[in-house]
Amino acid sequence: MFVTTAGRTDELWIAKAKRLAAELNVIYLPRKKRSVKALQSLIKDDCLVLGKERLELYSPGSAEPFFFHPNVAMLRIKRLMNNEEDPLISIGGITEGMKVLDCTLGLGSDAITASYQVGSSGMVTGIEANPHLAKIVQTGLREWETGYRVIDESMRRIQVAASNHLEMLKGLETNSYHIVYFDPMFEETIGESDGIRLLIPFAAADKLTEEAITEAKRVASRRVILKDHFRSSRFSEFGFSVHVRKTAKFHYGVIDTVGKN
Repeated sequence: MFVTTAGRTDELWIAKAKRLAAELNVIYLPRKKRSVKALQSLIKDDCLVLGKERLELYSPGSAEPFFFHPNVAMLRIKRLMNNEEDPLISIGGITEGMKVLDCTLGLGSDAITASYQVGSSGMVTGIEANPHLAKIVQTGLREWETGYRVIDESMRRIQVAASNHLEMLKGLETNSYHIVYFDPMFEETIGESDGIRLLIPFAAADKLTEEAITEAKRVASRRVILKDHFRSSRFSEFGFSVHVRKTAKFHYGVIDTVGKN
């Protein structure tokens, strides 16, 4: 990957882009009024563009960038504020003061929604294996302003870890979180949102393994939750009790860990 600036820039943003490249240990390439496509013809790799509004990540050959936006989480939180149900919150039994570990952070929608629900007395940690995605989402969570103070505060509270979820789970103490959550890439494709579609080229291909589920059950004092395609074999493979949602293309599986040995 390499870092560059937006098309119109100045010395301040050039310096910021250089610092970002150094932080990520990647190349900085001056924009010099060239298009992203032209830059990627020189360096055939992902391109991270630092603009004044947001960070954008382009895969080679893509005309559309991946960038952080909390739109889905905003809709979900507004429903919760109106006393409507959110399936993750209700199926997971997530309440104020809980500690939630999201092992597949992605765009951060689930983490933001959970952070709103657990409030300032709780804690949400999101794990993202791709360090470049982790940086984009972490920056968005820290800087994006939605116009709703309670949603902004929910985003700011989330801790982001650029790590492999199995390695991080191994390093955590037993019962250190109430909920451990997985939302891996589905085994079958569905009609994804634009955000998910643009995320796919960069998403880590880490498989969900028996070892990861075993560690998750050790870390979670209440339950382990899996969101997956309604035809996924992973529910039965790993022993999840499935909460069937009749009109939905994905279901939630739950493993209760209260009273585990």
